[in-house]
Amino acid sequence: MEEGQPHLGLSELLDQDVSSYELFYSLLPDLQSQIQKKDPGSFAELQHLAEKSRFYNF
Repeated sequence: MEEGQPHLGLSELLDQDVSSYELFYSLLPDLQSQIQKKDPGSFAELQHLAEKSRFYNF
């Protein structure tokens, strides 16, 4: 995130980015809940958490 730019939370990210929306809602509900707690603010962060959850079941 660049300095001076506000942090987008997950809900804003899903509203503004179709790729994030599609990725998030392709996940199992349990993974969605875990990711909601982490509140990613970018597609890259969301993607990282989704991949991490598949391997480590965080």
